[in-house]
Amino acid sequence: MKKLRYFFEYLLIAAAAWLIPRLPRWLNLKLARGIGFVAYLTDKRGRMTAVDNLRCAFGERYTLAERKRIACGSYQVFTRTFVDLFWSPTLTAETWQKYFTIHLTNPESEDIARKTGGVWVTPHYGNFELISMVWGFRGFPFTVVAQDFKNPYITRVFKHLREQSGHTFISQENAILKLMKALKRKGHAGLLTDLSMVPGRAAAAIQCFGLWTCVPTLHVELAKRLGLSIMTGVCRPLPDGTYAVNFFPSIQPKPDDNTREITQRVWDNVENEIREHPECWLWMYKHWRYRPVGVPKTPHPDYPFYSNYSKALVDMIPESLRPQKTAAAP
Repeated sequence: MKKLRYFFEYLLIAAAAWLIPRLPRWLNLKLARGIGFVAYLTDKRGRMTAVDNLRCAFGERYTLAERKRIACGSYQVFTRTFVDLFWSPTLTAETWQKYFTIHLTNPESEDIARKTGGVWVTPHYGNFELISMVWGFRGFPFTVVAQDFKNPYITRVFKHLREQSGHTFISQENAILKLMKALKRKGHAGLLTDLSMVPGRAAAAIQCFGLWTCVPTLHVELAKRLGLSIMTGVCRPLPDGTYAVNFFPSIQPKPDDNTREITQRVWDNVENEIREHPECWLWMYKHWRYRPVGVPKTPHPDYPFYSNYSKALVDMIPESLRPQKTAAAP
């Protein structure tokens, strides 16, 4: 039964991958908005998570109606990301410039990365798929870690789409060793930085919209160990079907730099962009899965309803920044 289900899932995805590049651009944009709106209406749990995340991140800045509007926009942007991934076979090294405007804060950092290799990072903001693809067309082939789908046939479709511009997508098995080997050959690694992680050795506690969360530090550790730059960029979708790409000043951590502080610096650039265009971030994701012990769950308004107490998270926060009040976990 599972094999049959996988087969029909594959047929659906393969049909979309065949059809979408053949549709007019304007129709793909309408399709993404429509599917995103339906997903917002039907995904009750994700909608609740998104609206509460926005409440915690922005406080009273937005009314409930405005938070719902931003949450709906987030669904639509996320849907467009994958509709445009299916559309991406229409892009080539000669045609991608028609759809992307790029702003590099310090262009010389790209020249350095071209010679030495580099660590390239982006959050789940805007089109995190196509920003990677564009840099492949620009002559920067990334090695990227991606989680496999349960359906191996779908994994193959997405792998083919994502590798069109010269990238290599690898599974999570032995991923760190593979990334190290690629970077030592003056290659490039592409990573997502806003994943919520269980507090532990491979993570750091940072402040995200003033709330503590735990995110991966692999990008920082790779750059520190190999003496490489961290290049952080975002790809914002525009209503006319094009994209605005913004790359922030590169960060070149030294081996003895504090990993948590560098991770925070990388995030701060991203957060400023999200504040300007909140609908572009993935608000339906559980960004604050853990709250420090010492921050009461009720009636404290700051952390979302789904967050859980974590003593381990407290231990990762610098002592001078830890919550002063203590509260026993229920």
